Amino acid sequence: MAFSPNPLSLSVPDPAFESWLRDSGYLDLLDHRTSAAAAAAAVPASSSSSSAAAAPSSASDDVVSSITGGFFASLLSRLLTLSSLLTINPFSKLSADDFSGDTPPWTTGFFGACDSYSFPASSQQARMRVHENIKRFARNYATLFIVFFACALYQMPLALVGLLASLALWELFKYCSDRWEFDRHPSARKLVIGIGQCATAVLLTFLNVQMALFSALAVSYSVMLLHAGFRKLTPSKKPSRGR
Repeated sequence: MAFSPNPLSLSVPDPAFESWLRDSGYLDLLDHRTSAAAAAAAVPASSSSSSAAAAPSSASDDVVSSITGGFFASLLSRLLTLSSLLTINPFSKLSADDFSGDTPPWTTGFFGACDSYSFPASSQQARMRVHENIKRFARNYATLFIVFFACALYQMPLALVGLLASLALWELFKYCSDRWEFDRHPSARKLVIGIGQCATAVLLTFLNVQMALFSALAVSYSVMLLHAGFRKLTPSKKPSRGR
């Protein structure tokens, strides 16, 4: 990455610089920058605890307590970061254009290597990863939802029967509408549509189609949050080299 000479380059505000990194496709640098900022914020706390442990008047119990306190503080910080995933709206930056592109490769793009994952250093990094990864892998997550829904229907045969019966009902309505020309009789068409909607709701409710849909949504939503939160950001496009 090359920048043109600019005497005012050091006075660029952090939000503007981060926005430029995001718009230019340097998501990996943005992810690394967030991790470095979180690590720098954690340095003063760790240095103060180590200095207190190294004081002449400190005993071995103080050293053990400082180590234990640091461990529990790190554990609490990770738990808070992990719980912050539940407060994120993952679809706030999602648009219809994110589903119009090509599906990223499953092996090299979606799953990646083992070093493509890391625990988010802060809730801010977790939020950024979730938003950016969901925009990039929207088609992959949609495919996973379809797979989970198919598995749920396989485990719940009644739900599969209810779904097929609902589709057959509306195909029958379309056939009857074309045969008897319901378009010429709007009132009769509205009446038949209302009856079809009520019959569909009864089928979906009593044959547990909504339970299969809910279970597929819950599993796919959990997998999406964990994958998007732990997946490191990669460049969204090939950066252009400076002259």
